[in-house]
Amino acid sequence: MIVVTGGAGFIGSNLVRGLNRRGLTDILVVDDLEAGDKHRNLNALEFTDFVDYRDFLERLESFRGAKVEAIFHQGACSDTMEKDGRFMLRVNYEYSKALLAFALGRCPFVYASSASVYGDGKRGFVEEERCEEPLNVYAFSKFLFDRHARRTLPSAKTQVAGLRYFNVYGPQENHKGRMASVVYHLHAQAKSGKTLTIFEGSENFRRDFVFVEDAVALNLFLFDHPEVSGIFNCGTGKAESFLALAQATASHFPGTTITTKPFPDELRGKYQDYTQADLSHLRRAGCTHEFTPLVKGVASYVATLEASGGYHRAPHSQ
Repeated sequence: MIVVTGGAGFIGSNLVRGLNRRGLTDILVVDDLEAGDKHRNLNALEFTDFVDYRDFLERLESFRGAKVEAIFHQGACSDTMEKDGRFMLRVNYEYSKALLAFALGRCPFVYASSASVYGDGKRGFVEEERCEEPLNVYAFSKFLFDRHARRTLPSAKTQVAGLRYFNVYGPQENHKGRMASVVYHLHAQAKSGKTLTIFEGSENFRRDFVFVEDAVALNLFLFDHPEVSGIFNCGTGKAESFLALAQATASHFPGTTITTKPFPDELRGKYQDYTQADLSHLRRAGCTHEFTPLVKGVASYVATLEASGGYHRAPHSQ
């Protein structure tokens, strides 16, 4: 059995799809369906069972006798605007510590970290604490667990690996609402015949945009290499402007124009205006995966949005 927490979510459901493509279906999906529409991410997937994440934690001891091949811990509160630190640390930090304790010595543990731990990026984007300065409590929760994982690594007898996701975009993020990728929101504007709207200065706001299939590929690389442990950046290694992202989206809708709006005051001092993954550590670990260029990734995503509203409908083998 493979456990995928957050398996009904954005990256998690795409990961389940990636496992299905390999013929793997003995999968336990752990998530919550409080936002009921999220079930649509699971419709095209094959898995053995679904358990609410709170019930899973309560029943964790009952799984000790089960043969767990790996745990992919993708579940988290990913709302960077959430201000309730107690909630954030309980869901993102304490929960993660409990799962890691269960996995140690039993099975590989691959988890989702975040490039948000790098803060404004002025210290660089290398997987070292000297580069880390979280700007919000979401980033802080990820920072704390990375620190906990680092303390665990020297004595760990099984794989412990974290992936620091940069700006991931792609199918199956509909449920994320305001936290969905810029491509998702720009596509919605284009479909309704509106001008695409981005923040003032977006030609200078540059992020490392990662197609979700690349995030899946890195998870599967770690699955294939249980001898590899550590924290690794999951980004293309190339920063692209939000303007370039808008232009790539607009190119699929002839006649669509782009305009700007004022930068919101509530984001000042809490906004990453530049990110670019350093891939040196990942490459030293033996991962040679070539990342999807922005224009190609946006084209693929727009095609899925146009064909099925952003959900996977085709058989998982495709």
